[in-house]
Amino acid sequence: MESPQQTQLNKKLGWRFALSAIAMFGFAFALVPLYGVFCAITGLNGKTGGAIDAVAAISMPVDVNRLVTVEFLSSVKSGLPWNFRPVTRKMQVHPGKIYETYYIARNKSSRDVVGQAVPSVAPGIAARYFKKIECFCFTQQTLAAGEQRQMPLRFVLDPGLPASVSVVTLSYTFFESPSNKWNRTTQGFNQAADSRGRLAGDKRVQL
Repeated sequence: MESPQQTQLNKKLGWRFALSAIAMFGFAFALVPLYGVFCAITGLNGKTGGAIDAVAAISMPVDVNRLVTVEFLSSVKSGLPWNFRPVTRKMQVHPGKIYETYYIARNKSSRDVVGQAVPSVAPGIAARYFKKIECFCFTQQTLAAGEQRQMPLRFVLDPGLPASVSVVTLSYTFFESPSNKWNRTTQGFNQAADSRGRLAGDKRVQL
């Protein structure tokens, strides 16, 4: 039987683990919004022109007399065990014409991981003219342990893009999903609680 002191100690440890788990989840949940603030401060725009359906994209007039260079960048937030890169680093496009390219992600870990891609466009003035028809950033991506996936991106530049813009840079940063972090944190808490329970049991046997 546990002594009153041991019971009180276990309660304190339990509360500490619970509060730590909640704090970690809150921080992880804030990462994506904070990234949007970072983009605004640094000149990158965390919000592209949003989604557009294929019918609306097809109806856009194509400016065959203009070429815009689109650059594709990628990064992974610290803590996400993925490799992530664009298949094509750069392409020239006509505003109003639909294009398709791909990014590749690979989970280097031995566990399933859920990630969320956050886009940014530079210069910021071009963000509203970058329209995505299909994008892996629309939903969270789950990669099994060791899995590699090719993820499509279909887009169109609105012909209204200011004439002063000749280069548009699209960058994606992958974050680990807050829900995925929460699951790992609570799992760690449960394992720690089980370990404390076994330790207390061993002490009772020795007594």
